[in-house]
Amino acid sequence: MALRCDLIVRDVTILDGTGAARFTGDVGVTGDRIAAVGDLGAASADREVIGTGRALAPGFIDAHTHDDRAVLCGPACMTCKISQGVTSVVVGNCGISLSPARFSTTPPPPLDLIGAEGWWRFGDFAEYAQALRKQGSEVNTYALIGHQTLRVEAMAGDVFRPAKDGEIAHMHSRLKAALAEGASGFSTGLYYPPNMHATTEEVIAVAEALRPTGGLYATHMRDEADRVCASIEETAKIGKRVGVQVHISHHKCSMPENHGRSTQTLPLLEAYARSQPLAFDMYPYPAGSTVLMPERVRDDTRIMITWSVPHPEMAGKDLKDIARGWNTDIKAAAEQLLPAGQITWQMDEEDVQRIMAHPLSMIGSDGIPHDAHPHPRLWGTFPRVLGHYSRGLGLFSLETAIHKMTGRTAETYGMVDRGTIKVGNYADLVLFDPATVIDLATFETPTIMSEGIEEVWSNGVATFRNREATGEKPGRLITRNRD
Repeated sequence: MALRCDLIVRDVTILDGTGAARFTGDVGVTGDRIAAVGDLGAASADREVIGTGRALAPGFIDAHTHDDRAVLCGPACMTCKISQGVTSVVVGNCGISLSPARFSTTPPPPLDLIGAEGWWRFGDFAEYAQALRKQGSEVNTYALIGHQTLRVEAMAGDVFRPAKDGEIAHMHSRLKAALAEGASGFSTGLYYPPNMHATTEEVIAVAEALRPTGGLYATHMRDEADRVCASIEETAKIGKRVGVQVHISHHKCSMPENHGRSTQTLPLLEAYARSQPLAFDMYPYPAGSTVLMPERVRDDTRIMITWSVPHPEMAGKDLKDIARGWNTDIKAAAEQLLPAGQITWQMDEEDVQRIMAHPLSMIGSDGIPHDAHPHPRLWGTFPRVLGHYSRGLGLFSLETAIHKMTGRTAETYGMVDRGTIKVGNYADLVLFDPATVIDLATFETPTIMSEGIEEVWSNGVATFRNREATGEKPGRLITRNRD
C-alpha cells in the first residue's frame, strides 16, 4: 500500500542538520513527525510543496534568547523569530527567567528586560508551563531557571551581597522543584549587579540541584573583557564540580583592549572540552545589547539607546549625541535615561568570525524582543549566518552553518528527536532559498524581515508562509533529555 502523508516537500535540497553533505530528495510528514525521507514518488499527501531550487533544513534552534515573555505574546512578538526559520527557543538565559517568582513590582535590572509589573506572576515553573500549554506558542520553548530571579526572591531584593546559607538552600530547593516541573537547566548572569556578588561556591551549591537530572548549566560569565580567561576557568570549575554540561553564553572578547584574544580563549575552551562537556553560543554581530549601566559606559565605545522609560524619544539615538544635546557627559546622560537599554559596539569582527567558525560554537540571537529599538539580531541572526557569513564570505559551508543552528544545538541541549531531518523526528522544518537568504535588519532600521525564508513548520504545522505568520501555535515545552 502506497504511503499517504499529510505533507510532502518534493525535489528539495536536504540539509539534514548533521553537517553531512546535502542531497536531493523528498520529505514526508504525518502528524507531528517526519514519516519518510528519500524518493517518495510513489507516496501521496494532502498537501505537496515543490521544493525545486530550494533547501529544506531542520527548524533553527535559537540557543540563546530572552523570549520568556514573548513566547506568550503571539505573532506580534514571535514573527521576528519564525520569519528567520526558528522553531525552538531557549529561554531563561543570563540568570533571568520569568519563573519561578511572583513579584508585585518590577524587579531590578536586568530582570526588567523580560517583564515589567504584571508579568511576574508565575510563582512556580509549573504555572509558566501551564500558561505555555494554554496559550500556545509559535515555537517550542526550552526553559532555564535564572539565578538572578532566584536571588531576588530568596533574598527579598537584598541581592548586592553574597547569599546566606538559608538563602542558598531556598534557591536550591526552588531550582530542584522547577526541574521536576519541566525546566531543563540553570543559568547565571554573573556579570550583572544582582548576580555578581554570588561567590563561586554559592553557584555550585545552587547548581547541585542539576546533578540528579543531568540538567544544563549556562552562564553569562563574570567577565568577558580583561578577565575572560579567568571567567572561563570559573565556569569550567562549576560544571566539573556539579558534573553537568556547561554552556557559555554569547562568547566574546569585549572592549578594544581585548580584541584578538579569541586566539587565547578558544584554545582554553578546547582544553576544557576535552575533559568535560562544554560548548558555547555566539551571535553574528560585533555589537551586543543589554540594560544600560552608567558605571560601565566608556568614551571609546559607541553606545546606542534601545529604550528608556523617562525618555522614550531617545530610543535609536547614540548616547554621545544625547549627552551633547543635554550639555553633559555620557555617564550623567546615561543616569538620566534610566531605566534604559543599550547597544554597545565592543567586539572585533575578526574575533566574531573566529568564534563563529570554531567547532564548539552554535548560534543564538540573544535578541531582546521588548526593546523599542532592538538590536538587529532579533530579526536577522539566522539569515545573516546563512547569507552573509556562509554564502557571502565563505566562512564555512552551508552544511556547517545549518549544523550550528540545528543538530549541534539539539544534541548539546538534549532536545530529543529534534535538530535533524530523520524519520521519526519531530517535523520542525524550514524551507528557504539558499541563493537569496539574507538579513535586512540594520542597527538603524532593526525590525525589517529577512529575505529568503519561504515556509516554516513546527511539529508538522506551518507557522510562517508567504512572508507572514499563519496564526498557528503548535509549539510545545521541550525538556532536556525527555521526549
